Amino acid sequence: MGKLSYKTRFLIKNLVRGLFVLSLIIVAYIVLQKHTNFEEFLDYIGQWPFMVYTVYTISEVVFGIIPPELFMIWSINSGLFDSYVLDVAFLAAISYGAGVLGYFVGRRFKGTELFDRFLAKYVNQYHNLFRRFGGFLIFVGAITPIPFSAVCMLVGMTRFKFGRFLLIATTRFLRFAVYSYIIYQAQI
Repeated sequence: MGKLSYKTRFLIKNLVRGLFVLSLIIVAYIVLQKHTNFEEFLDYIGQWPFMVYTVYTISEVVFGIIPPELFMIWSINSGLFDSYVLDVAFLAAISYGAGVLGYFVGRRFKGTELFDRFLAKYVNQYHNLFRRFGGFLIFVGAITPIPFSAVCMLVGMTRFKFGRFLLIATTRFLRFAVYSYIIYQAQI
């Protein structure tokens, strides 16, 4: 890996981390399916899809507290739509929308005391990465476990071109497509 650029190593490191987390979630899912009444639990919370989507939306706005892969697993049998593909597309659209909201929050509230304290605690760790990578960090945040909303907020604070941001951020849909396919294939 010595000949790879720093950007490439950064991307690969975060992709590997994301695939590792995905693997852990899938293994846990398979174990829970075989040894517990996990499907009954999913069916039970599936009675309230709007509540589940509300929790997911809040999680995505607040830096992805709950991994989206868990919601992909839930939506296999219990989503809002009759199609897993539509459910995942809806989840991806919510995540993308949360990123756009993060962009505008960063743009609007930069410089306020409360926001600056919040940033110092949660977002500043990505500031040096953004200075180093620019728009590439949006791409990495969209397809890896780096908190997408935090990256989007930071991007908004820097007044990154909105159209370019929207274009790069669409790669978030790629992550959801690939991860949901892997999760669907792991279903037993």
